Amino acid sequence: MQDRPEDVPAQPQAQTSPPPGSTAPPAPANQSQAYHQPSALPRPEPAPGNPYPAPGPANSYGPPPTYAPAQPYGYGQPPGFPPPPGGKGTAGRAVLWAAVGAVVASALWAGGVFLLRPLGDDPDLAGYRAKANLCSAVDYTALRTEYTEQDSAPTHNALKHKAIDESYCSISLKKSSSSSYSDAYLSVQVDLHKTTDPSAEFTAVWSEYSQRYDDYEVEKVSGFGDEAYLVTEDTTSGSGTSGSRAVILAVRDGWMTYQMSWSVYTSSYETTTPPEVGDVSRWVKTDTRSTLENLRSD
Repeated sequence: MQDRPEDVPAQPQAQTSPPPGSTAPPAPANQSQAYHQPSALPRPEPAPGNPYPAPGPANSYGPPPTYAPAQPYGYGQPPGFPPPPGGKGTAGRAVLWAAVGAVVASALWAGGVFLLRPLGDDPDLAGYRAKANLCSAVDYTALRTEYTEQDSAPTHNALKHKAIDESYCSISLKKSSSSSYSDAYLSVQVDLHKTTDPSAEFTAVWSEYSQRYDDYEVEKVSGFGDEAYLVTEDTTSGSGTSGSRAVILAVRDGWMTYQMSWSVYTSSYETTTPPEVGDVSRWVKTDTRSTLENLRSD
């Protein structure tokens, strides 16, 4: 006969008869079933506030029943989910998100610097200079075919700034010295944009110039810088004794913008009609070429 292990309790003796008034059946004859909990014993009820059942009666036999805990995964992720990368706890997650945040912030900062960086680091001025006295560089030889009298005191002004240099000249045009007033007007303006590229605004303003004034016509012309537009107006009647005429040539070359404008009111001509818009357009083109050369060479 083998000795009983020390950690195994002794088998209880089977009762021969139930206690008086008890309906429990007699103990089984087969002693191998001694570890089975008698069915007559009531199932213990949990104590108030305790989710687990109270331990069974002292005379219960066999191992205690196994119950799942009330909170199987109170902390962390539920079973079956892989652990978050970068660590097993909140410290790992904090390190992970700190690294991700640093990368995202660095990318956004780099993108912002790239997108918002001022364009004035390397302005494309195409070799032009804005003169303090622009009138000294304006060549209107072709226009003097019609206006032989030279203006002895043209008006000019200029400004210099880290963002833009601007020069302006206004010239009175006369057919002869006997003219009481100016027969026509000529103005020239040069802007050197030193911090922003003016190409988009230039195209918008001059290509759509007719949107602002119904009487103007716009024609894109070649042979002047990067882009140029010829804007003309003619509101004179058939006889040419009323109304006005105008010619504007707008040029952009790199970040330099230029306009030469001619305008006339037919009432200024006392005995003759003003020249045709087509003739003035050719003169303005010729004088623009020579004027732009003067602004580059000086």
